Amino acid sequence: METQGKTIVETIGQYLRQSVTLKLLSIFILMLLLMIPVSLVMELINERDAMRQSAINEVSDKWANSQHVFGPVLTLPFNRQVLEDGKVKTVREEAHILPSLLKISGEVEPRSLHRGIYEVVVYDSQVSFKGNFEEIEKYIAELNDYEVLWDEAFLTISISDLRGIKQKVIVNWDGQEIQVEPGSLIPGLVHSGITVNNVFEDVPEAENLQFSFNLHLQGSSHLGFIPLGKETTIVLTSNWQDPSFSGSFLPDERTVNEEGFVASYKILELNRNYPQFWIGDLNAASIQSSAFGVDLLLPANDYQKAMRSAKYALLVISLTFLTFFLVEIFSKKSVHPFQYILVGLALVLFYVLLISISEHTSFNTAYLIAGTAVITMTGLYARSVLGSLKQTIVLVLVLSLTYSFVYITLQIQDYALLIGSIGLTAILALTMYITRNINWYEISTLKKADSATD
Repeated sequence: METQGKTIVETIGQYLRQSVTLKLLSIFILMLLLMIPVSLVMELINERDAMRQSAINEVSDKWANSQHVFGPVLTLPFNRQVLEDGKVKTVREEAHILPSLLKISGEVEPRSLHRGIYEVVVYDSQVSFKGNFEEIEKYIAELNDYEVLWDEAFLTISISDLRGIKQKVIVNWDGQEIQVEPGSLIPGLVHSGITVNNVFEDVPEAENLQFSFNLHLQGSSHLGFIPLGKETTIVLTSNWQDPSFSGSFLPDERTVNEEGFVASYKILELNRNYPQFWIGDLNAASIQSSAFGVDLLLPANDYQKAMRSAKYALLVISLTFLTFFLVEIFSKKSVHPFQYILVGLALVLFYVLLISISEHTSFNTAYLIAGTAVITMTGLYARSVLGSLKQTIVLVLVLSLTYSFVYITLQIQDYALLIGSIGLTAILALTMYITRNINWYEISTLKKADSATD
């Protein structure tokens, strides 16, 4: 029975070595199994990226979050009489007027802070606002039937994170300098901001009310605005080399170079979906939807690149296993499935090395170090397994070209699909060409014949 048992095991093992179909099937199963550690590597990348985002949030909470600034909004409270349940009641409401002309100029000075190994972009900014309110009498005419409370009129300036204010704010209003007070009196429209009270004592006589003020703001990552004026012009300058212009409007003109960027906007009343005058808490959503600004980006997120490279893991493993398999076919030398597993695990290790090294140096350097280490390790192992220097050189060349192909694809994301499809087509065509004269049935027959002869 023992002899018979050994004979069965030997027969199965011999059949596995001789059957090309079973060999291909086992290689395919191994590739699928290696996707399990690859998925674990992807989870590790997401975890490290989450830790980086947590560090950014922690620093931003202490410095100041992204800043969204707009204003001023002129608010005129008024009383109107309503008949309710047979009684006349006085209801207080508010009318809002937006500037006719709004000019904003800002200078953004970014800096990098560190929380552990993570880098966070914050900034100091000097932002100047000036403009005017025209045709006030036209809007006042719509309130003639009501009691306007001129002595309670106020201006509101929206600042999303008040912790970022680093100097007193003085508003020059129609030739008068007025200090501001914290908080918003119109929370339905402005959630967070500062207020300028007592802007009128009585009906204004001037038809053109001028205003100006400066803000020294700290913030993180993003600085945004809203075009409240009938005509809004904005000029932003900074020495940051990697801006991303986002939101509902892009700059009419922009210059981005090694010295930084300059961006200018001109936005008209007709470009947005809300009027210059309304009553109540209307238009809050429309106003927020017209926001735009600039993001101060770090050079490409290394975790995003690592995740994208990990998505090519199946391609790298497939090409490496294919090379080993073709070497087996042409050299008639068998490679054990366990040896395939070791090589596959070495390829998966590349991504762990890439993540860990890129956290302490540039992504390009990390890619070079990780790729060199894995290719060298795999090449030395293949030299021992295959016993042929020529075949080992072929394998090292295939690995080097594969990692180079993935690297180039990562650098030109806009053309990744095009390059990827062309590359895969070329790989398939080359494989078909190399294996065009192989008689797969004959290979199995010859192996069985060789085995019988032995």
